[in-house]
Amino acid sequence: MLKIEDLHVEVGGKQILKGVNLHIRPGETHVLFGPNGSGKSTLLGTIMGFSRFRVTRGKIYFKGEDITSMPVYERARLGLGIAFQRPPVLRGVSMQDILKISAQGRDVRIEEWAEKLNLRSFLSRDVNAGFSGGEIKRSELLQLLAQNPELVLLDEPESGVDLENIALIGEVINYLLQKDGFRGFDCPRRELKQTRQKAGLIITHTGYILEYVAADVGHVLFDGRFSCSGFNPQELLKWIQEHGYSECARCLERRTIDGE
Repeated sequence: MLKIEDLHVEVGGKQILKGVNLHIRPGETHVLFGPNGSGKSTLLGTIMGFSRFRVTRGKIYFKGEDITSMPVYERARLGLGIAFQRPPVLRGVSMQDILKISAQGRDVRIEEWAEKLNLRSFLSRDVNAGFSGGEIKRSELLQLLAQNPELVLLDEPESGVDLENIALIGEVINYLLQKDGFRGFDCPRRELKQTRQKAGLIITHTGYILEYVAADVGHVLFDGRFSCSGFNPQELLKWIQEHGYSECARCLERRTIDGE
């Protein structure tokens, strides 16, 4: 689904990613941990193709195709979708309009999904204008539902969400990733457990989202490189909570000295 090889990325002339390698297979959900400023959002933005992230070395492949230099809209058409941590306000663009754009001409159940996400009254409003943190997260997920991407990139989906709504956020993510049904939809997902094709890459600081979304592989990004990679996400989160990221730094230092 996604293959990243020796990815180096600069932002504003400063090198942020320093040789990232990542392989996400169809049906897998990967989780990305790391301290602030380690490059997590940069990695997602680079995968999506945003222009402020300049690839200086390495390649990004999506479904076997080199997308390293591909513009954002072409990546979206191929099946890449992202939910931002802090998305912009789009003045003059209504939620109804952005959902129709996201659907790319497909017949989707916009009003039904909006009702499930408690956003029915928001459809005529400008995107994210005056939205609370939780409403913004639900707005982002509603756009992903309309787009129906094959690889879902989620930047801290639980941030700014109260405890009452985080279960709903998790439920929508599971639906997007073909992990489970979405209450009220005539689309049970249990039979897809062995044939699941959609994949995900989720950034989390707190790990709360893992209580609602089952993930397969965990990574720690530290100083622009993976210091720990390929571990069980729940076990990795517990280890981080007990030891902190300083131990990850020592692990990365040892690997660098050993030439790994």
